[in-house]
Amino acid sequence: MTASDSNESDREALAPPVGVGPHPEPWPDDDRLDRELLANGDRRNVVDRYRYWSMDAIVADLDRHRHPFHVAIENWQHDLNIGTVVRTANAFLAAEIHIVGKKRWNRRGAMVTDRYQHVRHHRTVEDFSAWAAEHRLPLIGIDNLPGSTPLEHDSLPAECVLVFGQEGPGLSAEMRPVLAQCRSIAQYGSTRSINAGVAAGIAMHSWISTHARAPHHSGN
Repeated sequence: MTASDSNESDREALAPPVGVGPHPEPWPDDDRLDRELLANGDRRNVVDRYRYWSMDAIVADLDRHRHPFHVAIENWQHDLNIGTVVRTANAFLAAEIHIVGKKRWNRRGAMVTDRYQHVRHHRTVEDFSAWAAEHRLPLIGIDNLPGSTPLEHDSLPAECVLVFGQEGPGLSAEMRPVLAQCRSIAQYGSTRSINAGVAAGIAMHSWISTHARAPHHSGN
C-alpha cells in the first residue's frame, strides 16, 4: 500500500457515516418503502425525505415536481464533465437530460443520480433538434461565443433546453445553427473559459432563480 492509499483509507475511516441504519421495528406501513433498506439501512446519496424509499417511488415522486427545463450536453469525446452536469441537473430537478453524440459516457461523476433522472440519447445533432422542434422547446446554447447575449441581462425561457458543448471546443459547429439563442456567462479574470460542469451549474441556477419555487423536501 502506498502512502497516498494509506492516507485515503485513514480519511475514509474518519469520515462520518452516510445515511441511516436499519429502521426500528415495527416498520411503517407505507408502500413507498423498500423492505431491504428498512432491514439493512439506507446509505444512498438521497435527501432525508427519501430515506428507505424504493428507487421507483423516489422517481415517481420527483416526476410530480420536475421543472420544465431540459439539459443537453454534447458527447463526442467522452467528456468527463457529463457526470457533473447530470448530478447538477438532478439537484435542480430538470425534466430530462439529453446526451447528444456517443451513447456511452462516464457515469462516475454523476454519483448514481442518473438513476433518478430521465436520460435520453440522440445519435446526432439533427436527431436532437428534430426532437426539440417536435416538443416545441427552444434550444438555448450556453457558450461565450461572439454575438451571444449575457445570461445576466435577460431571463431564460420557462420551457427550454439548456445546451452545453464539450469541455474545450464548446458548442459544435453542427449545434450552433439550430440554437434559438446563445447565452454567455460573464467572466472577469484572465481565463478564456470556465469548466463545462461549472457553466452548467450557473445556467441551471439562473433558471431556478427566475422560475422555481422553494424545494418540496420538507413535506410529504
